[in-house]
Parts: sequence; C-alpha cells; structure tokens
Amino acid sequence: METLENENAPSKPSSPAEMEQEESHEARIERLGRERPAIFKTRWAEIGFVYSIVMSQVLTEYFVSGFNVVLPTITEELNIKAAQSTWPASAFSLVVACFLLTFGRLSDMYGGYPVYTAGCAWLALWSLIAGFSQNELMIDFCRAIQGLGPAAFLPSSLMLLGSVYRPGPRKNLVFSIYGACAPLGFYVGIFFAGVTAEYTTWGWYFWIGAILSLSTALTSYLFIPSDTEERKNMGIKMDWPGAILISSGLILLVFAITESSAAPNGWGTSYVVVTLIAGVIILSIAAYIEGWVVEMPLLPFDMFKIKYIKALILALFATYGSLGTFLLYSTFYTQRTMGVTPLQLVAWFTPMALGGCILSVVGGLILHLIPGTILVIISGIAWIVSPLLFALAPAGANYWAWIFPSMICATVAIDITFNVTNVFITTSMPLRRQGLAGALINSLMHIGIAFFLGFADVVRTQTEHQGERKTYKNVFWYEVGCAAFALVVLLRFVRIKKAKSDMTADEKAALEAAEGSMLQVSSSR
Repeated sequence: METLENENAPSKPSSPAEMEQEESHEARIERLGRERPAIFKTRWAEIGFVYSIVMSQVLTEYFVSGFNVVLPTITEELNIKAAQSTWPASAFSLVVACFLLTFGRLSDMYGGYPVYTAGCAWLALWSLIAGFSQNELMIDFCRAIQGLGPAAFLPSSLMLLGSVYRPGPRKNLVFSIYGACAPLGFYVGIFFAGVTAEYTTWGWYFWIGAILSLSTALTSYLFIPSDTEERKNMGIKMDWPGAILISSGLILLVFAITESSAAPNGWGTSYVVVTLIAGVIILSIAAYIEGWVVEMPLLPFDMFKIKYIKALILALFATYGSLGTFLLYSTFYTQRTMGVTPLQLVAWFTPMALGGCILSVVGGLILHLIPGTILVIISGIAWIVSPLLFALAPAGANYWAWIFPSMICATVAIDITFNVTNVFITTSMPLRRQGLAGALINSLMHIGIAFFLGFADVVRTQTEHQGERKTYKNVFWYEVGCAAFALVVLLRFVRIKKAKSDMTADEKAALEAAEGSMLQVSSSR
C-alpha cells in the first residue's frame, strides 16, 4: 500500500496496533480520493455539476480561437487597419486578465455559485450585442466588456472544483476533463467561426456563443450547489485598494506594450511613455500596499512561500504567452501566407483539438503514477518544437510534414502543462483560498497572452519591411525564445510530485498545528 507523501506526517508507529491504525488511515485517504464527493447525492448531480463547470473552458476558448478566424473578415468589413487588428483580439484577454484577482476574491467572499452563474449570463448578453457591431470602436468595446464574464467564471470554476474534490485520482480525472474542454472549445470556436465566415455573416459567430453562454448559465443555476452561506461565514473581505490598483496598473502597462507597435513614433510616442510609466508606478504602489498595508491583500505574499511556486509562476507566464502567440499567428500564417480558407483551417486544427481531448483524459488517469516534473519537461520541449516547425517551414510547406506535427506538439504542450499545474496549485491552497488559486492560474494565462502578444506585435511591425511571410516567421522565432526560457526555468527550479491521494491543504495545516501544540505541551513539562 502506498504511503502518504507528507513530510510533516508523524513518525512511523512501532506497535502492530498502531501500524494497523496507520494503514487504515492511509486506506481512508485513498478511498476519499477516489469516491464521489458527499455533496452530490446521485451520479447525475455530479455529471450536471462537472458539465456546467467545464463549459467555462469551452466558452473562453471559443471566444479566443474562433475570433482569430473571423478577425480577417471583421477587419475588412469594419475597415480596421492592420496595425490596429491586434486590439480586438487582445482586448478580451486583457480585460479577463486584469479582473481575475478581483473576481477570485468575490468568489471567496460570496461563493463560486453566484459569481460563476452571473459571469455566464454576462457573457451571453455582450456576445449578443457584439454580433451587431458596426465599427472598430464598437467591436473593441464589446470584446473588452465580454472579458468580464470569463473574469468572473474562470476563477470561480477552479474554486468550485478545488473545493469539492480532494487530492486523488477522481480530482485528477475531473481536472483533466476540465482541461480537455480547452482544446474542445478551441475547436468549437474555429469550427463555428469557419462556418459562419464561409456561409453566413461573422455576427453569427457571436450569436452562437451567446446561445452557448446562456445555456451554461441555466445549467449552472440548476446543478451547481450553492456555497454562499459557507463562504460568508469565513469572514473574507475585499481588498478594494489592491483590486483598483492592480487592475488599472495592468491595463495601462499592457496597453502601452500593445499600442507601441502602432503608435506614430513607437516607444517614443508620448502617450505610450506616459501609460507605461504610470502602469509601472501604480503596480509598484500596489505591491507595497499588498505587502505591508492591507489586512487581507488580494495577492497575499505568503502564497509565494509554497515550494517551487515562484519559479512555476515565471515559467507559466512565458509558457502561456507562447500559447497566445501561437494561436493568433499560426492562424494568420496559414490564412494569409498559405492561402487556407476558414473551413480548411478548421480541418487543419482538428488534430490539435482531438489530440487535446484524448491527452487530457488519459492524463487524468496517469497523473498519480508519473511525477509531474517529467510531464512538464515533456510539455516544455513540445512548446519549443511547435513554433519551431512554423519558423522553419519552407514556402508551400506540406501540411503533413510541417503543420500537422506542429499541431500535435501544441496540444501536448498545452494540455499537459494545464492539467499538471492546475492540480498542483489548487491542491497546495487551503479552502479559503481556492478562489485565489483559480484567479492566479487564469491570470497567468491571460496576462501572459496579452503581455506577450503585445511584444509579438512589436516584432511583427518592426520587421514588416522584410515581407509578410518573413515577418510571421520572426514572430515564431520570438515564441521559440519564450518557450525555451520557460523550459530552462522548469528544468532548474521546479519539482512536482505524483498527484496521488493525499490530505487536503487544510488537513495538513490542522495536523501541523496539532503537532505544534503537542510539542509545546511536552516542552513545558
């Protein structure tokens, strides 16, 4: 029988009776890690809950990947200049990223149930409105305001999963299904974007998303157990200074980076310099307030005491930046350089979506068998190979020789990274911080996407004189560099164990407190 991997666990018992008690404790931990949580009275209740939660991934990826496909059509019909085409794509991720921590705290305060359901309903409303956009300003505004929906339901989705499921194979499987819905949503997005761009108008892309969002809001209302009372009793308060400063600072910083490529004088443009400096100053003030002023900081510094978490955050930031760059520029490259139609693009991305679903589910069955370190190193290598194939592909490249293996590597990279790190971070956080865990995970993804997309656009605009095809290849080399940096950090500074059945973070803390009390009593005698 497997032993409980807890370095703070009591020493091994010496007598047979104590040994039997220890074995029964291990057996109980193993059983709890595999069985259906008691909050679900039937299997169908659990299925309804899981379906409602995993749809958060489908919806988010739908509005990221699919929009890249309809973007060329939108820019043409709404007369959006090429230099400004990044904004409709990045505005969504920018708003999501900047408000995740705020909504994560609201989830910890009032419960994941109301925040999650409201986020889905909000996304449905603004998706409906976005389909009627008449100009660049309206589509930019709708895309930005849409982002508040995922900003609400992404951290609350992980909070609900992390709160309901304890460490063990069942949690691994559910989190893997959650991860599998990211490539599924990615594919659903490009499928409906391709179909609508080919046969109808791009507005239907948004209206179909609105239907999916509304249906998710309804199932969430019916199947997600309310945790409002439990959360209110925890006494968690909102850190409004931190929420305002962090959100505004991030918006200004990412705006400066993204706009620098299209500004008249680049980085020397006055409003770029002003917003960049203001963003850095505001974030510096936020760091001081979070660390030394407020009672319940939005981003508590003691969170960074978790072993390997600082290096993992740095690696994930660069990794998810690579993801955003790959999704946008692989779409641009295949459509604009290789002449692929929207429906052909759907077919070309099929291996990525199908492989992602398979990998995620299989991964859920083996996370407790293989150390996470090995898995993230494999994914780190895949992150490098995927853009490298695009960077090296010759003119008129064969799909099966270059694009297909790139898609396979991309899905290996995305799904392994997402599943292993999500389980690790949520398992390391106590119940009262599950909203923070969800906000942290998704902040890294969406801030990484917005931040690194901004610099990718700088690379593109600064090398436009080399021709479109060469410009895109420069962006892919930039992505290779980001992925290589992330892999070096993972190899050198991060170690993740097998995701086996174990005590929760709260149970471990209670055990440590009990042991500390016993030591104090014994020392006082």
